[in-house]
Amino acid sequence: MIKENIAKVQENIKNACIKSGRDVSEVTLIAVSKTKPIEAIYEAMACGMKDFGENKVQEMCDKIETINEPLNWHLIGHLQTNKVKYIIGRTCLIHSVDSLHLAEKIQDEAAKKNVHADILVQVNVANETTKFGLSTDETIDMIEQIAKLPNVHIQGLMTIAPFVDDPEDNRQIFREMKQLSVDIKGKNIDNVDMNILSMGMTGDYEVAIEEGATMVRVGTGIFGERNYNR
Repeated sequence: MIKENIAKVQENIKNACIKSGRDVSEVTLIAVSKTKPIEAIYEAMACGMKDFGENKVQEMCDKIETINEPLNWHLIGHLQTNKVKYIIGRTCLIHSVDSLHLAEKIQDEAAKKNVHADILVQVNVANETTKFGLSTDETIDMIEQIAKLPNVHIQGLMTIAPFVDDPEDNRQIFREMKQLSVDIKGKNIDNVDMNILSMGMTGDYEVAIEEGATMVRVGTGIFGERNYNR
């Protein structure tokens, strides 16, 4: 089932790229493996998947130690400062940086290990009270502050769009995110790239791609419904 699901998602990504005049190589598919067993990850790996997304630090670390393969692990969930030390040097990208305090903690741990930490700044475009992330008005100022941290490198932006029945309802959210990234890129801030736009999940990733997403985070569409009882 996972093999068929991945093939279907990849076909949908290809079609969304064709529709929007983009090259499919511009889009990275992240298999969101949170709550999923190791066996499911191995099955996805057998289909060529290299990028996996986890929400919780402990679960991600356990899977990294168990699988011990050169995969790209993405921390996509909210990151608490007391958990930062466990993932620096182990995750290829932290998608969910939403405060200077968290960025400074990442800087401290990265400096200790003499590595650079690649991050995305999380933006709550829809201003949903139940979600983390900066407002669009706060984002540029925050990026200018984080950019001063030498071991932290901002690679772009991430958002979690509202859960909607019709993915078209999120098109404007994705459009605003793309415009924000263009605005930030135009400022030419040192130590800041806007190469990555992480947006779009199982229900709306095709629309997100049409509006400029370079990373889409698909869990249910690949692994099936999540099991929160694990």
